[in-house]
Amino acid sequence: MPALPLVRPPARPATLRVGVLGCGGIAMRRMLPAMARTPLVEIAAVASRDRDRAKAAATRFDAVALHGPDGYRHLLDRDDVDAVYVPLPPALHAPWTARALESGKHALVEKPMTTDARQAHDLADLAKSRSLVLMESFMFLHHSQHRAVGRLVDSGRIGELRCLTAEFGFPPLPPEDIRYRPDLGGGALLDAGVYTVRVAGLLLGDALSVVGSTLVSDPATGVDIRGDALLRAPGPATAHLSFGFTHAYRSAYTLWGSTGRIVVGRAFTPPPDHSPVLRVERQDHVEEVTLPPDDQFANLAARFVAMVLGQEDPAPEREAAVRQAELVDAVREMAVRDSSVGDGGPVVPMAADGGA
Repeated sequence: MPALPLVRPPARPATLRVGVLGCGGIAMRRMLPAMARTPLVEIAAVASRDRDRAKAAATRFDAVALHGPDGYRHLLDRDDVDAVYVPLPPALHAPWTARALESGKHALVEKPMTTDARQAHDLADLAKSRSLVLMESFMFLHHSQHRAVGRLVDSGRIGELRCLTAEFGFPPLPPEDIRYRPDLGGGALLDAGVYTVRVAGLLLGDALSVVGSTLVSDPATGVDIRGDALLRAPGPATAHLSFGFTHAYRSAYTLWGSTGRIVVGRAFTPPPDHSPVLRVERQDHVEEVTLPPDDQFANLAARFVAMVLGQEDPAPEREAAVRQAELVDAVREMAVRDSSVGDGGPVVPMAADGGA
């Protein structure tokens, strides 16, 4: 058998120079400002198919602007880019992340990292083989309020955990929004539903299974616009998840135990100056626990840097992204489907990250 080529891990940079593939709303409003204020991070280059957007973003962050049909490729060819942040539409995540990894770049990829589990497996295998960091950008996971919730549960404040309910939804989007485009990976499951699936994994463990689900589709666009899923853990706990684009805004979860409940409002999209309030309800007592503000975007950026610098193990992030994609696939495959008419209501422009 011929000797396999030696794959050397990339050198660990003293400063992480990040290139950005695309100028999506969540990147410009949240992630790039957080990266810009993160120690050891330099935003080196920004690529967009639109010349004006590339130049505006590059000027704002003192970076090189790349644009046109070959802008993304030129960014990946640059020696002064160590890692990429990929905030493109979901259907473009897998191909461009694969190209980034093949170019020797670490990758931070907006959620959902891929549109199916096969792509997630392929990217994880590629990152592992190249000794590169691959991270899915679920920023809410890096907010300290969820650790506080875990401590309350572990201390027995609500008894034995029986059920998690999680909801993330918001009003209809403008008709031209990419989340109504199936060719770009649109739909409520991949945009809002993935948050509820991920928080179930966070709080109930990664051995969840999907018992059943529903998805309601818009007949005009073909994308799912709302849905529900029921998951179960190996123990006594279940998760009921609801999500969609046809709702009053809600971003919350509730943990229901044998002796009480914990209610978390603004669970997925708290701004950095927001002081979370955890509501602990028992039979004859209600307590509100106010927590200090936290910056989940900056925390996520700092964790990505720590993994690239070898200070933290990147394997759990790869494995979590794959498991997440498997659960989302199962929700889709188990779904009882329906087409919806008259579900709209007034079109209310929303932020690209669900109103964060």
